[in-house]
Amino acid sequence: MKVQASIVSMKSVRVHSLPNRTVPHSTDIHPTMAIILLSLFMIILSSCGWAAPDAGTEAVLVQKPWFVGHGGVDPEPIRTGRSLVAWSTEVEYVDMRPLQFSVHFDDFMSHDGVPLDFDAIIRLRVTDSVRLIENFGPNWYEVNIAAELGNRVRQAVRKHGMNEMAIKTEAIEAVDQEVTEEMKTYFNKAEIPVDLIQITVGKANPPDSIKDQRIATATQQQRQLTEAERKLAEDQRYEAEISRAKADNAYRNAMSLTPAQFIQLESINMQRTACAQDPGCTFIIGPSLTPVLSVGKN
Repeated sequence: MKVQASIVSMKSVRVHSLPNRTVPHSTDIHPTMAIILLSLFMIILSSCGWAAPDAGTEAVLVQKPWFVGHGGVDPEPIRTGRSLVAWSTEVEYVDMRPLQFSVHFDDFMSHDGVPLDFDAIIRLRVTDSVRLIENFGPNWYEVNIAAELGNRVRQAVRKHGMNEMAIKTEAIEAVDQEVTEEMKTYFNKAEIPVDLIQITVGKANPPDSIKDQRIATATQQQRQLTEAERKLAEDQRYEAEISRAKADNAYRNAMSLTPAQFIQLESINMQRTACAQDPGCTFIIGPSLTPVLSVGKN
């Protein structure tokens, strides 16, 4: 039968064992391939950068691809942590904390035509870092705010005189208030994403020549005040002496004393007052006396 023949033929087959060989595992990587992959990984890393904003700072990514894409500003800033970015991407860091900028103004004319120098401080806080970089760039303060601030301060100072700006606090506060309102209006109109916290304008400093004149004027005024006070003191002393003389004369008349007798009485009162603290004091009275000095002995 065919079935049996098949069975016999299967029994007659010799089985030859294969020599021992190690079959490579599918997960093993050849050393050459590992070097190639590591090189590719290093190339990728070297073509990338890092964005690592500090506390209170946001990183805005400006994408500038070399071959594919249009680039632009990433709508999502990096607020915390450390992020890997493409080598062609620029990272702009924006401080979101309150910022203070100091400004010095030279030769701003006052209402009376005197050039004044003074300092001012403006405090700002950024509200949208992405919109700030996208619309106004990284130098947003220098390009869009500094010049406008100087112009607003110049216009406000022209409304006040030199003495007001140098002495009166009310004039400085008026300039602060006017410039603050003007800058807030400018920020809203220009759509600059910052909040104005405060503007402080310091007291004005006139030129040195004006300072010297003011010092000389003050010196003259002080001299006049001193002379007036001295004259007033002399006048008061004169009036006091006149009043005293009238009182002494009234006393002499009431006591029916001659002028010589009154003078002698005043001399006795003076001696009694002088010797009140020293009972051993001695007065020598006469028309011609020779002073005697005690020279002691060597």
